[in-house]
Amino acid sequence: MKNPETTMPIFDGHNDVLSKLHAIHPHDPAAAFIDGYEAAIDLPKSRAGGFAGGFFAVYIPPLEVDRAARTAAMMADSYDLPLPPQLDWPHAVEVAMAQINILLQLERQGALSICRSVADIRAAMAAGRIAAIMHIEGAEAIDADLQMLDVLHAAGLRSLGPVWSRPTIFGHGVPFAFPSGPDTGPGLTEAGLRLVRRCDELGILIDLSHMNAAGFRDVARHSRNPLIATHSNAHAICPHARNLTDDQLRTIRDSGGMVGLNFATAFLRPDGRMLADVPLDLMLRHLDHMIGILGEDHVGLGSDYDGAVMPETLTSTADLPRLVAAMRQHGFGEELIAKLCVENWLSFLHRIWK
Repeated sequence: MKNPETTMPIFDGHNDVLSKLHAIHPHDPAAAFIDGYEAAIDLPKSRAGGFAGGFFAVYIPPLEVDRAARTAAMMADSYDLPLPPQLDWPHAVEVAMAQINILLQLERQGALSICRSVADIRAAMAAGRIAAIMHIEGAEAIDADLQMLDVLHAAGLRSLGPVWSRPTIFGHGVPFAFPSGPDTGPGLTEAGLRLVRRCDELGILIDLSHMNAAGFRDVARHSRNPLIATHSNAHAICPHARNLTDDQLRTIRDSGGMVGLNFATAFLRPDGRMLADVPLDLMLRHLDHMIGILGEDHVGLGSDYDGAVMPETLTSTADLPRLVAAMRQHGFGEELIAKLCVENWLSFLHRIWK
């Protein structure tokens, strides 16, 4: 999986390839992924760029929302987009099952391995197969009694975000708002607290990305595991509701947790605009800030590939060696680069799943 230009693979905290394949290639998604298509992540691009695996999100898009209009709105100097309405459970289950089936098809055809342990991840990487963690972004497909959670765990689910940027029966997401802090609404519901406790019992990660400040605090109080935000950036650099304040970063640090750098341009740029002209130096600025608070062992990458506008120099996994080269030019040593690109994620996952 390695590219000659880099000395290490890339393990990534978040992608939306399953929802993209479901939307664009519902009839033969595996062939599109294996042969290559107009996307940020597919098998040829992954092999070209050293993409070794990561968190593959099951994400249910909002109904009757013009995504192009939302992206256009995020190019303005300021914005506060309304939260999409809560989804009906039957619809969420239908879409989630379809996307999980795509992941299973990709595994059956040898494009990736669904991993339930760090040993599984290392074995997949050694065999040249993409290592995929099944993740749900927004728990709309899970019922209040959590019966579906146990079923999904048996199928391979190992990471879960209780909310996307909309309400669920478990809690409330942050809006796409700039400039804004994350303190935008109430915290977890009683069902949300039960979800946290059961995820802890099962060894399922609880992702804080997209969660508002009150929900963040509730997870910090009630979960006994280290905290994780798979794809979030520094609010001190880009004051977007989706980003983490320094206080939140310190809370994650004190828990022994982990944050993945999001490549989505609206969460990188100090002006909050979803525009592609983002220099790699700005991404390194976010990394410097998060490393300064969290330490070198608790920061990784969480691209959001196939789910957002990317920097023009990092449009796909084939471009990942450019980010590695920029890290070297910035003065990061090889040990730190290896931590940021893969080892910090694997060390964190080992602490949760051991």
